[in-house]
Amino acid sequence: MTDLPTSPPHPKLDELIAVLARLRAPGGCAWDAEQTHESLVQYLIEETYELVDAIEGGSREELIEELGDVLYQVIFHSDIASASEGERFDIDDVAAHMTAKMIGRHPHVFGDTVAETAEDVIAVWDDVKAVEKSHRTSVLDGIPLGMPSLALADKLIGRAQKIGVIEADAPAVIGVSDEGELGGLLLAIVASAKANGLDAERALRVTLRGLQDEIREAEADPFDAGIIGTAG
Repeated sequence: MTDLPTSPPHPKLDELIAVLARLRAPGGCAWDAEQTHESLVQYLIEETYELVDAIEGGSREELIEELGDVLYQVIFHSDIASASEGERFDIDDVAAHMTAKMIGRHPHVFGDTVAETAEDVIAVWDDVKAVEKSHRTSVLDGIPLGMPSLALADKLIGRAQKIGVIEADAPAVIGVSDEGELGGLLLAIVASAKANGLDAERALRVTLRGLQDEIREAEADPFDAGIIGTAG
């Protein structure tokens, strides 16, 4: 196994963790002390979208700020867990779990597996993940259905292609050359929906529920669907 590089100290990160702990400690901030995992969900979602905006069009300073806001949410949830019965973990436990996960998912770096291309890496990742998540019975397991509909559509199409419900190499129904052209097309579709009194978000979600049903039906009867041996 390849040795991990020596990690430099992170005093500012430790200071941020200490600040959060002080805010939630007796005599600290009443609002922070009252928060729960559930009450913070709205802020995590908001901060995540703000980070996306900073990545796509923000400045260096905005990216630093929004990364910090998301990092703070992780630290906040970890501090809540450290004081919650039945949880009792902290930020070090979160980091340790993630470190072990990343080392395990990269045997081509930390072990003897060979993966020379990005495609090889994805295949290795999928194989390792399949072993880790062997309790899952469907390719749909683990997909957060509350994702934005376009992101959810992309994820579900990928899973449908894995088991042959959708042909992976099928030609595109609509030819688009770049994301600028694609964005214009998507905007035109939404504008058309609005002009006709239709809800584009709901329409896509209803269609995606149908795709999920098709995937589950194919998994339930793989011989008829012809998907034996195609799942990754």
